[in-house]
Amino acid sequence: VQLQASGGGLVQAGGSLRLSCAASGFAFSRYGVGWVRQAPGKEREFVAAVSWSGTNVYYGDSVKGRFTASRDNAKNMVYLQMNSLNPDDTAVYYCVAHQSREELRQLKVEFWGQGTLVTVSS
Repeated sequence: VQLQASGGGLVQAGGSLRLSCAASGFAFSRYGVGWVRQAPGKEREFVAAVSWSGTNVYYGDSVKGRFTASRDNAKNMVYLQMNSLNPDDTAVYYCVAHQSREELRQLKVEFWGQGTLVTVSS
């Protein structure tokens, strides 16, 4: 199983970034997928979880209205569009998967990606 995240980098506050995640090695279209982040010295935080079909998405309270998660089952890809970034969004972002989207909200993850670092400067 692989979840290869990319797209992280350095951005100024107020800017945008789009993360991508290429999945392989499991029945992608039958899994909920999403994103979890971990800031330096802090616990892991739920960001977003997308249903099998992509029509339903949960978001963490701190990113609602600013981030948009999506998936492309034809390409086995997961995306996270991040807008209006602020320094509190600085973290390593992990692409994650679980058969239940509901479980991802509780940070119960079956498959983890390697993470991509997002740094937001003030």
